[in-house]
Amino acid sequence: MLRSGILVVLLTLLVSCESDKNDIFLLPANANRLIAGEHSKTWKLATRYNNNIRMNMGDCFLSYRVTYSRVMNITDNNSEHEDCGESLNAIWSTYENDEGQAFIKLKGPKVKALLNQDNDYKFFKLLALDSTLMVVEFKHAQYGSKATKIIDSLVPEHIKVDGRKFHW
Repeated sequence: MLRSGILVVLLTLLVSCESDKNDIFLLPANANRLIAGEHSKTWKLATRYNNNIRMNMGDCFLSYRVTYSRVMNITDNNSEHEDCGESLNAIWSTYENDEGQAFIKLKGPKVKALLNQDNDYKFFKLLALDSTLMVVEFKHAQYGSKATKIIDSLVPEHIKVDGRKFHW
């Protein structure tokens, strides 16, 4: 009985370790081109999940656009819309951790204040990336110091997304 219990625990650990490795998104060789296109590429939010709950996107989310350039600059359009806040301008790069998980790193003087960071950089975990979809996950302290997990799905700005604005 004890032996079978140990076997179950070992198998569970083995399967969970393997599934963690399977969840790693590896950076494609052409990642920079997928993110920034030939010269620059503008993305819009298709969906946002806050702690696995889909968020209703108001005007600022619906109008939000972020542009990645091939010269590794990133900027958004927040300041172009009333009450949407200051725009972020930063340098972006791709990064892989020791396990091979892909990230986008934003670095710049406004990152600390606008993204509520202790440093002038922030990592966004890439969950998916191709020419029509980029999915990123990040922690964000929205109110006080309580961090929440955000998952954003972004699409090129010209793609129509049904159901972007919904109400419960």
